[in-house]
Amino acid sequence: MSAEILEKKKTLDLRKKHIGPSCKIFFSHDPIKIVRARGQYMYDEKGQRYLDCINNVAHVGHCHPDVVKAGAEQMELLNTNSRFLHDNLVLYAQRLQATLPNKLSVCYFVNSGSEANDLALRLALQYTGHKDIITLENAYHGHVSSLIDISPYKFHHLSDVEQNQFVHVAPSPDVYRGKYRADHPNPAKAYADDVKDIIGRVHEKGGKIAAFTAESLQSCGGQVIPPPGYFQQVAEHVRQAGGVFIADEVQVGFGRVGTHFWAFQLQGADFVPDIVTMGKPIGNGHPMSCVVTTKEVAEAFALSGMEYFNTFGGNPVSCAIGLAVLDVIVKEDLQGNALRVGQYLTELLEKQKEKHPLIGDVRGRGLFVGMELVKDRLKLTPATAENAEYFLFCRRLKEQYILLSADGPHRNVLKFKPPLCFTSEDADLVVEKIDHILTGSQSCKMTTLYQQEVGGVP
Repeated sequence: MSAEILEKKKTLDLRKKHIGPSCKIFFSHDPIKIVRARGQYMYDEKGQRYLDCINNVAHVGHCHPDVVKAGAEQMELLNTNSRFLHDNLVLYAQRLQATLPNKLSVCYFVNSGSEANDLALRLALQYTGHKDIITLENAYHGHVSSLIDISPYKFHHLSDVEQNQFVHVAPSPDVYRGKYRADHPNPAKAYADDVKDIIGRVHEKGGKIAAFTAESLQSCGGQVIPPPGYFQQVAEHVRQAGGVFIADEVQVGFGRVGTHFWAFQLQGADFVPDIVTMGKPIGNGHPMSCVVTTKEVAEAFALSGMEYFNTFGGNPVSCAIGLAVLDVIVKEDLQGNALRVGQYLTELLEKQKEKHPLIGDVRGRGLFVGMELVKDRLKLTPATAENAEYFLFCRRLKEQYILLSADGPHRNVLKFKPPLCFTSEDADLVVEKIDHILTGSQSCKMTTLYQQEVGGVP
């Protein structure tokens, strides 16, 4: 069955004509036209099925029938803004809060992860009365102006734009490639001390810290897993300076890490952020997001005298969909599946690392996994699109009907963040194709070296 309205070429021509050129498309050299999806699979206009390893948005699976039904049934009854009293809003807030530490009890519903992170900054600035924000190297928090300022992943590409004077960048807590690595005696403390040093420099210049913000696990930054204890120590330094800790769960929340519902909980039960932001998986593709904070921060925000109003945030349809997503996660044990299948996938990739020197590191939690490609394991020379023919990895996988993306500061980290209904059979298939590509790439590389050295073909 196809839901194609226009021929693929016509669709592409209209996109080029009417859609902004900054809006990039996956596989731009030969884009896929997706017309329908179900579970962990997407289908093009010809009915070809692709295994989706990219979409952490379709959290419980594309077009999950329970989620679709909940949204459709509520839409038949009512959809209106949250200034009218409605059960769905409070019931969803209650269900969501039950997954979080008790301290995090007040919700603000918005429509996207960017909107959530922008509101989190407003809450922090109002609560503290301070202006300075600390963010992480390679961080990405969203596309609105306030978030480009705190997203080095984005603003480092803007050569003619000066960094906001109130934004300070701390080293990414990357124990594979970063400043302090796995062989450091205490990388968590070392990275946290760098944050403490930044706070000291801010104070010397007369500034005051409003917030430290971090993705609980860095995604665009290269699937980075902070060392245990890092967030606790950073939070201590930041709170002593009068600031708050914002945990960005937009990409990694709702059970993706397997062992916990929220990725910040990987740091330990003694760590609780002051503000948590959510998006992407919260509505399984429906535009919905949330900011959850403490009563104290919420009350300070109200004291500003400005009413906060969001037309669509928390509408009855969005909340019905959000409730259905939570139900499916529990009913289908998707958090448990993320743990089991994620561990299996990681084990398979570790075996590939033993076999292929191009794999420098495998890291992740649950179904949030990264595989970093390097040309030299000792020097950690990244295998990037500019200097390695085998980096056409994602293109090669697409030819095998598997959709995977790459990211990180050197664009050399393959990112696995599929829908949580991903299976062990799916993991087998992906890793089998990766093995074939790496084996072929290594063979081509050896042939080239032989030709260079002896002028022939072995």
